[in-house]
Amino acid sequence: MTSHQGSPAPGSAKKQLILNAFVESCSGHQSPGLWTHPRDESSNFNQIEHWVNLATKLEAAKFHGIFIADVLGGYDVFNGSLDAAIRSGAQWPVNEPLAVVSAMAAATKSIGFGVTVSTTYEQPYHLARRLSTLDHLSNGRLGWNIVTGYLDSAARNLGHTEQPRHDKRYEVAEEYMQVMYKLFESSWRDDAVVKDVEKRIYTLPDRVREINHTGKYFNVPGPHICQPSPQRTPLLLQAGTSRSGKEFAAQHAEGVFVAGHSPSVVAKSIAETRELASTKFGRNPQSIKFLSLICPVLGRTQEEAEAKYNEYRSYASVEGALALLCGWTGIDFGKYGDEEELRQVESNAVRSAVEGFAHLAPGVPKWTKWTVAELITIGGLGATPVGTPEHVADVMEQWVAEADVDGFNLAYAIFPSSFEDIIELLLPELRKRGLFWSDYTVPGGTYRENLYSVLGQRGPPDEHVASSYRWKAGVSKEDHIIPGSQGE
Repeated sequence: MTSHQGSPAPGSAKKQLILNAFVESCSGHQSPGLWTHPRDESSNFNQIEHWVNLATKLEAAKFHGIFIADVLGGYDVFNGSLDAAIRSGAQWPVNEPLAVVSAMAAATKSIGFGVTVSTTYEQPYHLARRLSTLDHLSNGRLGWNIVTGYLDSAARNLGHTEQPRHDKRYEVAEEYMQVMYKLFESSWRDDAVVKDVEKRIYTLPDRVREINHTGKYFNVPGPHICQPSPQRTPLLLQAGTSRSGKEFAAQHAEGVFVAGHSPSVVAKSIAETRELASTKFGRNPQSIKFLSLICPVLGRTQEEAEAKYNEYRSYASVEGALALLCGWTGIDFGKYGDEEELRQVESNAVRSAVEGFAHLAPGVPKWTKWTVAELITIGGLGATPVGTPEHVADVMEQWVAEADVDGFNLAYAIFPSSFEDIIELLLPELRKRGLFWSDYTVPGGTYRENLYSVLGQRGPPDEHVASSYRWKAGVSKEDHIIPGSQGE
């Protein structure tokens, strides 16, 4: 089922696209089973060279960043078991994402690193230290993908019987962000570290303060154990299209990750989030950069691309795709028969999900659980355009025109060949159209400077909530009031 999407409307505005590679510390990631392809090297994720080679290759091509997904549990919804995920290698096994950043940062100068960490299972004081440390070691090239989690398997392994309810997770995340901003921005004055050798003073005590956060979910006296890092608050990334997720993004996110097989699937959510950012939180709605999942399969001709796509499909694991789909949706499709028409089952959730897929592939006569899974074997829930660089660039322009996205998280079918095809075939076409830069706006700069293409934008923009917490140089402790507190 190949994606053949058209061109954008004539005269549509050109955006300089933000491009991240979308990966996870596992084999296959969005294309389960493709680790069996003879040219795929994704199963080398346990080796540090795997990550260093990726970072240097992508930086040479001027990718903005490497977006590292993560899960804290296995995909065990399908048939109530982990077996399908274990057998197929569907995001199993998976390693911790932060550990590889230092090695990649040491081998590069400009590319950013977005790491996924959940607010549901991490204490903010501990996470703030880990993120600040990586922001220091990368010279300000760290992004934090803020998630609240979605797998009960993670909850069971971390002291819970099941996930906290959805809105409760976002309620916790809201207070979590307040604690993080206080630690990152309010705990140390910009000029606290003086390293005065003659006076033997490393840091001036009156420029470091406790945050004394006392809340419903967290009690953190502080101060932050790390001195201010180059960005202080890492670049803030987020994914979520629920009502709570959109409100969270409208206030906090600088980059939002969206996924859908067509622009119409995400356009309304993007518009609503931008509107909330403007009307409720006083932000410039265009300061939130929306990045859509896409997994292009490229060829020098349409026939070459189609052949490549069909070859990839022959190595895919439909069982693994079904394990992922059940985990993503929370629906156990294993309850339904192999030949059962899912558009006729009693579940509204199942019928609505399947109708969305059916809209993309209207020629499919019958939608069973295996038909649905086959559709997502290459690229997961994102778009999978198949064709020439010109065709794929047309599709990307269509997403910009119709959904108002600012860029893409580029997934791979096979690793690293998919990224090599993007670099060799697609990027020259995007540059020819004026859609992608030829070099970093700020070579050696922070992730935030290069995301916004603004020299000096190391911290969040002035209108962002985090900036209200900033303890600036020259401001006394008495004059700096931490938002939400009564001062000292």
